Amino acid sequence: MAEGNPWAFKMDVPDLKYNRGELHNLLVKRGTLTEEERFIINNHIIQTIIMLEALPFPRHLKRVPEIAGGHHEKMDGTGYPKRLEGREMPVTARMMAIADIFEALTASDRPYKEAKKLSESLEIMKRMRLGQHIDPEIFELFLRSGVYLEYAEQYLSPEQIDNVDIEYYLESS
Repeated sequence: MAEGNPWAFKMDVPDLKYNRGELHNLLVKRGTLTEEERFIINNHIIQTIIMLEALPFPRHLKRVPEIAGGHHEKMDGTGYPKRLEGREMPVTARMMAIADIFEALTASDRPYKEAKKLSESLEIMKRMRLGQHIDPEIFELFLRSGVYLEYAEQYLSPEQIDNVDIEYYLESS
């Protein structure tokens, strides 16, 4: 992305739109997506921001593009699309990130993955907290308030709801 673009996006754009070479595709270091495929998927947030910023929101909703567009940022500045760090992100975007991750991990309507149990989902989120991907204070609030359990009881299947020790997911290691 061009430096100084009007939205302040800071995403690395691959050299090619697609790379269908077998060796290139076999050298994927983590996951199953190539750099080009990941960029195409991540581009949805760029399009979301551009579209939302074009809408004439009333004053009390003016920050919707910032919130919706910021929930893929990470506390350590390695997220997208602006590579914001911690406190540069609005609290509401940090909250939305946690909700989005939790919903994605526990969702049973995704044909490409199996829904995870509470303990598995929170274990992944603990690692994300330790890796400075999600806000540790908001994650603690998410657990201690019981919001995760309220959501689980309303939207998850009974097989997904297992016992969790909140203190374990808040430990430093």
